[in-house]
Amino acid sequence: MITAANTTTIALLAISLGILGWGYYRNRDLGRFGTLSWLQSAVLMVPWLLSFGALAAGFYINLAGILLLLFISTCLYIWLGSQVRQAAQDPEVALKLAERLSNRQRQDPSKRSVIPTENAAQVLSIAMEMLTIPEADLSSIKGIFGIDTFYATETLAYQQGAIFKGNLRGDAAIVHRRLTDKLESKLGDKYRLFLVADPEDRPVVVVLPSINDPQPATVGQKILAGGLLIATIATSLEAMGVFLGFNFYEHPDRVREVLPLALGVWTILLAHEMGHQVLAQMRQVKIGLPFFLPTGEIGSFGAITRFESLVPDRSTLFDVALAGPATGGIISMLMLVVGLFLSHSGSGLEIPSPFFQGSILVGIIAKIILGTTLTQPTLSIHPLVIIGWLGLVINALNLMPAGQLDGGRVVQAIYGRKTAQRSTLVTLVILGFVAFFNPANLVIFYWLILVGFLQRALERPSLDEITEPNDARAALGLIALFLMAAIIIPFSPELAQRIGIGG
Repeated sequence: MITAANTTTIALLAISLGILGWGYYRNRDLGRFGTLSWLQSAVLMVPWLLSFGALAAGFYINLAGILLLLFISTCLYIWLGSQVRQAAQDPEVALKLAERLSNRQRQDPSKRSVIPTENAAQVLSIAMEMLTIPEADLSSIKGIFGIDTFYATETLAYQQGAIFKGNLRGDAAIVHRRLTDKLESKLGDKYRLFLVADPEDRPVVVVLPSINDPQPATVGQKILAGGLLIATIATSLEAMGVFLGFNFYEHPDRVREVLPLALGVWTILLAHEMGHQVLAQMRQVKIGLPFFLPTGEIGSFGAITRFESLVPDRSTLFDVALAGPATGGIISMLMLVVGLFLSHSGSGLEIPSPFFQGSILVGIIAKIILGTTLTQPTLSIHPLVIIGWLGLVINALNLMPAGQLDGGRVVQAIYGRKTAQRSTLVTLVILGFVAFFNPANLVIFYWLILVGFLQRALERPSLDEITEPNDARAALGLIALFLMAAIIIPFSPELAQRIGIGG
């Protein structure tokens, strides 16, 4: 029988193996540099492959084993990163990378100019005439470039600004900072300078007027945010009543029973959003009001938050994106663990033991703390267990690697926009795949629609889109994505019975 756990696990395994195989195929001709680069990606996928592969085969790796695998793979990832940087200094590697770019341009005509050589000067003249930047400003902007930073060779019109093609001379972060300082000294706060990669993966400078900056929330958007907050309060009260076995709106006099659970969920939602806000303030970027997502199933699916200022670099995007689910997830985990330790006969809620088959991570933790108690048909658990579990689910759903969800922003920050687009597509395919085999699961359909229609677009580029986050951030991001999958994916009934989860 095909279950949600089996189909999702097999899909993840197939995708992971496909990514590994494709990565090796692409890097095989780069010698030591290519092998090290491939290994760096592979070592952080090993815990995924071993854990989910074992589950698919009907075996179980305990939590201590998983944590040990994560620790070892993270250390190897960081060490391999230093080796990759050393190997990249080899001139032969640089030559092969240049040849690969040249071959890509020859093989993909869409990435080459379709303009005949004899007409290039005429087209360039037309592009210059289309520039909307005043001549005096354009002259000042061109004056910021130099042979020691960015040697501009071509100027093209782009929206209300311009694209400057040329050659990057030096470290991208240092060059961007120097160019930005020069631009501000000449024209103040009038323009924004982006250092990004063009479709051929070559660095280009894009200068746009500051009037294109993200704008603060409008009055209508603030009213919408307030309405969604009220709706979330209402749905969380309803959902907590369902967990307690009654309809809250038919028995509002029982508010004292519902309120502690609802307050716990609100605490986790608030912690998630405060994580975003605090890191954004520390990194000097602005994020707007949260647009909460109310639902009757668990109270809320979290919130959508937009940046109201430009993000300086991909490391900042990573920090702000991960801060929310990390803060909310840690608090949720503490509530879950404390609640499990406080659980005893008559401790609050009576639930069927198969309830713990709904999450690999939660089931493993419950098995470690409750032991053989999980084999009983029903369990008496402390309310903190429900709150912690709901909090983990809320934060995990927001870590799905798609679009402008926190997980999508994490992937975009670590791997860049192309990989983020692919991960969004893969996420949609997996959601559709699971929804097809589980049509009664309304939560899957909810997220399929949310991601597919509202959140599939990527976050706008950072001012410095070239400089990548360090290896430690990359490792943290992959660990977060691993935990997300472990929270969302359920046990198969057969494996759960084998390890003693569920009566």
